[in-house]
Amino acid sequence: MPRQFAPRQEDWRMNNTLSAFEQALRSHDECIKRRDLAIWIGVEPTFTDRRSEAPEWLCNALGPTKELHAQQMLAETLRLTPGAAVLRTLGRQYSKEDLPRWSLGIYRRRDGQPIWSGPSDPLTTDSAFTLSTKQLEDFWEQLAQRLDVRGWPALLLTVETFPHLRVVFRCDTLPLMANPEHDTRLARPSLHGQPIPLQGPRDELAEQGIFLLGISNATLEQRVDDQVAPCVELPACPDVGLFLSLLEAISEAANIVGLPSLTLTGFPPPVDASVAWTTLTPDPAVVEANMAPALDAATFLQETQACFSAAAVAGLSPYRLHYNGQITDSGGGGQITLGGPTPDRSPFLAHPHLLPALIAYFNRHPALSFYFAGDFIGSSSQAPRADERTTDLFEELTLALALLGRQRNPTPDLLWQTLSPFLADPAGNPHRAEINIEKLWNPYLPGRGQLGLVEFRAFRMPPTPERLTALATLLRAIVAMLIQSWEAPRLIDWGRELHDRFALPFYLRTDLWEVLDELARAGLGLGQPLIAELLDEQHYLIGEAVFGDCQLTVRRALEFWPLLGDALSQEHGHSRWVDASTTRLEISLRAQPGAPQGALHEWQLTTNGYRLPMRREDELDGETWLCGLRYRRFKPWTGLHPGLEAHGPLQLVLSHPQYPGALKVTLHEWRPQGGGYDGLPNDFETAAARRAERFVAEYLDDVQAEPPLEPQHEALTPYTFDLRWL
Repeated sequence: MPRQFAPRQEDWRMNNTLSAFEQALRSHDECIKRRDLAIWIGVEPTFTDRRSEAPEWLCNALGPTKELHAQQMLAETLRLTPGAAVLRTLGRQYSKEDLPRWSLGIYRRRDGQPIWSGPSDPLTTDSAFTLSTKQLEDFWEQLAQRLDVRGWPALLLTVETFPHLRVVFRCDTLPLMANPEHDTRLARPSLHGQPIPLQGPRDELAEQGIFLLGISNATLEQRVDDQVAPCVELPACPDVGLFLSLLEAISEAANIVGLPSLTLTGFPPPVDASVAWTTLTPDPAVVEANMAPALDAATFLQETQACFSAAAVAGLSPYRLHYNGQITDSGGGGQITLGGPTPDRSPFLAHPHLLPALIAYFNRHPALSFYFAGDFIGSSSQAPRADERTTDLFEELTLALALLGRQRNPTPDLLWQTLSPFLADPAGNPHRAEINIEKLWNPYLPGRGQLGLVEFRAFRMPPTPERLTALATLLRAIVAMLIQSWEAPRLIDWGRELHDRFALPFYLRTDLWEVLDELARAGLGLGQPLIAELLDEQHYLIGEAVFGDCQLTVRRALEFWPLLGDALSQEHGHSRWVDASTTRLEISLRAQPGAPQGALHEWQLTTNGYRLPMRREDELDGETWLCGLRYRRFKPWTGLHPGLEAHGPLQLVLSHPQYPGALKVTLHEWRPQGGGYDGLPNDFETAAARRAERFVAEYLDDVQAEPPLEPQHEALTPYTFDLRWL
């Protein structure tokens, strides 16, 4: 039965509740541990400069200030994790981009032991320094000696290409090279000045056990006016042990020579369960933090709190405040990844039935897809559901799950080959899928395709680390439940109901309660502090008003914006063209405390003169009457239905035959008095005031006696009244 959950009070965290939240996490971690399950959690929080309207903070991936903000964020993170190494490695590169994007990372040991004792990276120091050619050459020679001490014979050489000083070595008993002076690979260009090959970055020398270091007095990207520092370009190392020894040799050489600062660049480092590597990279409108996975939820909370704190120090936020007071996320999402300490210990590979069961579970519970989603959802979004594509593909997915169910122990290859065609967007992009398995056991993604990871993308960026941790714990609990209580996957063909019924927050909340109840019955209940975080509906609420013994509530509902044009043609752009002019509201009526039950059907609600067809739903504490209201909120310069004008402002009139007068609520998209706002809101209070002034409630002494207009048939669905048909 649906239930009503009271909104979280603003002082929820003030009364020692944060410790209760942490205790709930520790209790849930113990539940997972007692089941002998290793379910590690990764996340990619995104942050934006909410006060800026420059293209780099609205739509573009790169821009003049984004890397500076990321450097400030990294410097603060490094302050919180002393002994870590700063690595400036390769970022992503998309089509139409000439070179890889920048990537700033912190590499540390999970046991807290330091791995870097050399000079600091320039981003952590403001002091000016000069570097002589002799000092750089001394470092070059000293580095070769430090390698020799470790039993790694090294050879010094100079080349014409940048970086000009090179050190080449082996760490086994084989001869270094037959004819190094004639091997052109030793003069290869800097990795940072080359596009990434289609098969991914590759170190051909390292594959043969030959490791090449480049040394220069600045990175390739630095300009003449930058604060330069000596730079070491690192090779690709096959294992963590070798990489840590190499870092130790570099730090020793730099300290002996007395280098004032040092930059480490080159290939991405190796990673295993003993180390953590977190990177900051640019994405459209945001800086994305690719955080190292945490082994449990309590650790995850600590590390996300540190990440959010570092972002705040750098002037970045997980949300945006719009001119009209609306609050949205940063614009980059908050994807969560689950896996294990190693690929073979991933829960999705150790328990082959898990992934098919998970796909079916998300299909049966649309709240997991929509309740925590951002504004852009549906088949053309960044995270479409597997059942939001065509009918024939849904039928094939049903068959695929049935065939997997006949396998006693499907291999990782069979899992990936069977399910990957269905976990993709309409253009076939496996990265843009609600359940993304491109890093599960993908042979076509070199270096990072077979990690046993599953990414969940249908989450807007949460405003707090507590909310993000609650979401991660929810997913972790569902995975643990499906591991211990396996059943054959069953899919529901929702049809039109998926985008009609589950566009309304009421039904999403009801569905989420079903998930929470199932977890509790399985012994994996989340606890009240976590549930309160998950069911905080401030994101949806627009306004409330009371008339007589009836409360009218208006909430934002979901809208499934259509893509304009061909999905494939927009596949490699920074953003996609969609028609975002249509919006949807949830209008609901509830009796005030003490009011007689069962009398809500006597209330009449109209919108712009038309009767609003309300549905009755029963909850534990009484009945609710509700309806979705769909309309065009603005007329776009290009989009669907060019002859359709905007519908605002909307008027809702609530009346009762036994009450004189009526309640009129006017919903404005912009300032009721007209004109523009004086800049973006500075804080939540200003944003709340702007939202409040757009929800205008007034009491009428009398109402017109004429009966309301009846909506035409085409404007009605089982759950929604669509004003665009009128």
